[in-house]
Amino acid sequence: MQAGRDTDVNGLAVIIVNYRTPDLAIACISAIDDARRAFPDLRVVAVDGGSGDGSAERIADAIAANEWQDWVTPLPLPVNGGFAFANNQAIALLADSGRLPEAIALINPDARPRPGALEAMAALLDREPGAGAVGALLTHEDGRPQSSAFRFPSIRGEFCRGARTAMVERLLRVPPTSIHADHAIEVPWVTGAAVMLRTEALRRTGLFDDGFFLYFEETDLMRRLRRAGWAVWHEPAAQVVHAGGAATQIRDPGTGLPQARRMPRYWYESHRRYFALAGGRGSAIAAGIAYAAGRAIWRARKLLSPRLEGGAARSGRDLLTYGWWPRGRDVTPAAPPLGPQRKAAPSWGDAG
Repeated sequence: MQAGRDTDVNGLAVIIVNYRTPDLAIACISAIDDARRAFPDLRVVAVDGGSGDGSAERIADAIAANEWQDWVTPLPLPVNGGFAFANNQAIALLADSGRLPEAIALINPDARPRPGALEAMAALLDREPGAGAVGALLTHEDGRPQSSAFRFPSIRGEFCRGARTAMVERLLRVPPTSIHADHAIEVPWVTGAAVMLRTEALRRTGLFDDGFFLYFEETDLMRRLRRAGWAVWHEPAAQVVHAGGAATQIRDPGTGLPQARRMPRYWYESHRRYFALAGGRGSAIAAGIAYAAGRAIWRARKLLSPRLEGGAARSGRDLLTYGWWPRGRDVTPAAPPLGPQRKAAPSWGDAG
């Protein structure tokens, strides 16, 4: 799938999932317009995830006003089913058209690809036939890098995340969660804010698991890609300006880690589901206990240093309330196959 005149006839599609940030979504589409020279058959699906605030109408009006109808398709959804559900609906729409592209890029509405970013990701898929996904380098407006590639969550890592103590990390030899590089490298997983997926890999592994509402869904997808033998790459040459959680505002754009404010319940539920799917019920329980034990170390330090920063507010209490004891549905995968079938509602809304 080479850029420019040699672009594969099956081409590239880009999916943008909006939730109450229509101005950012429109700016993202405008930035992608430049890539049409490299990808003449480029298609964009602009999804609105049940915003209910006029976002869908504003995006549709912008498509008409800018005469983007030939290459941008609006997809208003009646429900806010989350990131996984919305992307799956867009991919199903592409499949229903009978012209699935060779690659599908996901770009957050609060992200804006710099010139050449999509081309750089496509070039990596060209030269690495075993790559199932390639992620871009997220940057601030001034070019400073943000965390974009990561190691998988682990039980030891959860203990260290709770303790927030460098000595504990050194003793347990737990490397930093974020991975930084100045050249293309293979990594465990990359951010879903700007990633290009090989359609054939999705055909073999299934789409996003829509049992996740938000967060950990791309981590789970790339875990499944790697388990199926596909590689995941980080390509710093593909740079994407990122506003950093404009819709949810719960992550620090520099580190990718939760902010100091209290995290929403769905973050803990997604955390629990990820560990349950990756390692079973016991893994989810152990991860919760590990974090709580680490948090006890941090609280002891806090007594000695009251000004100590402690990460997300009430995280220990909330994790034990929502995020450590798996429900029956947490161990049941809910990743639909690649195809034109669209679901009426996400799996996370099912009772269980």
